[in-house]
Amino acid sequence: MPQSIDDLILRIKELQEELEVEFKKKRDEFEFIIEKKRVRFAEEVARQQRRLKIGWFRYLVKARPLNILTAPVIYAGFVPFILLDLFLWLYQSICFPVYRIPKVKRSEYLVFDREDLPYLNIIEKFNCFYCSYGNGLMAYGREIAARTEQYWCPIKHARRIKASHEHYPRFFEYGDAESWQKGLERLRRQYPKEDPGVKKEVR
Repeated sequence: MPQSIDDLILRIKELQEELEVEFKKKRDEFEFIIEKKRVRFAEEVARQQRRLKIGWFRYLVKARPLNILTAPVIYAGFVPFILLDLFLWLYQSICFPVYRIPKVKRSEYLVFDREDLPYLNIIEKFNCFYCSYGNGLMAYGREIAARTEQYWCPIKHARRIKASHEHYPRFFEYGDAESWQKGLERLRRQYPKEDPGVKKEVR
């Protein structure tokens, strides 16, 4: 891999760490702490947030009729999500030990903490749970697929692709047969100790 690409990847990681520090500063403004994966707000902050809460009945009355009519279509996604979740667990439980690929930790991708927000009603909390599950599951599945791709076909595409995964920069250049032949087994063993798609939280 050219040194300039290595330097860029390192710089991106440094910027991600700087971004986490800025996120922590922003979180501190709202005075909350995390204890055993549950969020706790300072009492005065929680009181102010509860005053902004819209009750579920008023929320439904104010909702656009089309939003309510399309809700069953959205929630129907629960069925394929649960089936996908089960398949991903089964897939990496069976295949990853055979390929000697480190397993992806599901708990680092599926995070459910929005139910601790005092200003959300029961419907909004359920919607947030659903969105957290869907997006977290997709990220979890993407990382499993990315590690699989690194094992079986770590070759970059000829055309530029949008939003490539974290492993992609280490892949072999398109058409570089020599590097593919010489480096495939080495790359198959180069998985990070931590999940590359998850940034450490700064508290």
